Amino acid sequence: MIDVLVVDDDFRVAEINAKYVSKVPGFRVAARAHSAAQALDAIERAPVDLVLLDHYLPDRTGLELVHRMRENGHGTDVIMITAASDVATVRAAMRLGALHYLIKPFTFIALRTRLDSYAALRRTVDRVGGHGVTGQEQVDRIFGALRTAPAPSSPGLPSGHSEPTTDLICDVLHQASQPLSAHEVAHETGLSRSTAQRYLRHLEQAGRLRLSLKYGDTGRPEHRYAWVAP
Repeated sequence: MIDVLVVDDDFRVAEINAKYVSKVPGFRVAARAHSAAQALDAIERAPVDLVLLDHYLPDRTGLELVHRMRENGHGTDVIMITAASDVATVRAAMRLGALHYLIKPFTFIALRTRLDSYAALRRTVDRVGGHGVTGQEQVDRIFGALRTAPAPSSPGLPSGHSEPTTDLICDVLHQASQPLSAHEVAHETGLSRSTAQRYLRHLEQAGRLRLSLKYGDTGRPEHRYAWVAP
């Protein structure tokens, strides 16, 4: 079993990423952290195999955390999962040894593809490592294990919709004690109202949410959405 530390400053995003990891056979979430200090403390207390690491953390950047990990002698593997898409950050991640770099927002399939290739890398290293690297063929096999095919888009989602955002909205509505308006969903998720409305409309049409109307004294009725239990 491959133990994973999920690091993201957003509690809801960390929860979604952790759920994704738990859905991939052979992987389990050992811990979650929401700052670089928490992540480093978790690694010091109980070493893990892999860190899924956000770059934008409240106390230091993800890359600064990786640098500190290496200084402390931790060779823990790292996959960057972040909204940072500038070339400088990507190149710095490569120099520090990040095995993959996944830009938010992403689908479960995209993450699973990277995790599957990481698992393949570990299996390949274990096979070759038992006898020592004997030539270019073995080296090519190790590096080839990290190659990933382009991940297909998530089925069932319209163009411009992402699975993490969908999961975030579903999670908010699932935990709500009463139907919520698009304005309330936007407030809870940090999304814009127009984005929340777009996702809510799709989820309602897909049968995952129930729409009701709340009539006030004046004006148009307010659309409110409730989670539909499967």
